[in-house]
Amino acid sequence: MFKIFQTKLILLLALFGFCFFTIQCGEKRFKKMTYEPISYSSTKVIVKRADTVNVKLPEKPAVYAVIQTTTGDLVLELFADAAPKTVQNFIDLAQGEKDFTNEKGVKERRPFYDGLKFHRVIPDFMAQGGCPRGDGGGGPGYKFEDEINAKAIGLDKLKVKDAPQFQAQLQRVVLSEFNIQNRQQLDEKRVEVEAAYTDALELPVMEILYRIGYRFNEVVPSKKAVRHSLAMANAGPNTNGSQFFINQVDTPHLDGIHTVFGHLVSGTEVLDRIIEKGNLQTTIRKVSVVDKRQ
Repeated sequence: MFKIFQTKLILLLALFGFCFFTIQCGEKRFKKMTYEPISYSSTKVIVKRADTVNVKLPEKPAVYAVIQTTTGDLVLELFADAAPKTVQNFIDLAQGEKDFTNEKGVKERRPFYDGLKFHRVIPDFMAQGGCPRGDGGGGPGYKFEDEINAKAIGLDKLKVKDAPQFQAQLQRVVLSEFNIQNRQQLDEKRVEVEAAYTDALELPVMEILYRIGYRFNEVVPSKKAVRHSLAMANAGPNTNGSQFFINQVDTPHLDGIHTVFGHLVSGTEVLDRIIEKGNLQTTIRKVSVVDKRQ
């Protein structure tokens, strides 16, 4: 009888030890950083063609894009230093200096944005364009990487507990770590998950985004997604193509997720009218690029 009791005790202790080890491992995995910056080599933005425009540009030396639409003109400063590869892609597509694959699967080289519409507009949010299909599912036939320095926009200092706009990403990370696929699995591991969630709240936003696939360099002076920012639309990490959006308001929930590569400097009332008119009601006539750098 004693041997049976002793055996049961050993088994219980072993089981308890396993559970304790599991919980400890669950906690530890959210008490350390896994973030590592990617290697990155900056490039110089080259404007291959000198466009002429009929609108007044700011005196500031910079690269500017003028988006002429059926609703009016939008003048944007392009951040050649903060997102040079993204800016180069936008310029080359706009000026017809880069090959893209059309909806028929044929390679073309012409001004990409001419004739496209602002297909998705949301009041108190943004206006999105650059989709050849007009439904948000089109692009140039290629994808390229995000160009974001999370530390430059403070995501290494901002803890998730102080950033409610990133709670969805936090939940995704925690559930993924425990391979939770349904409610039953969550109920079975609730103690471990809740403990891990509490620990994860102390992690910086940069770490949470890193764990769901976003990659950051530590070279470019990235910008936050604020009111009137020009940024790349995407379908997740490193899925940039041709689609872009212009913010009508600050969007802190997009920091670190979308590459900001410019800022609206003139035509704010035009942006408001584009958004007021609704989806597919404004067409891009032409995108011109002017290089005013010294």
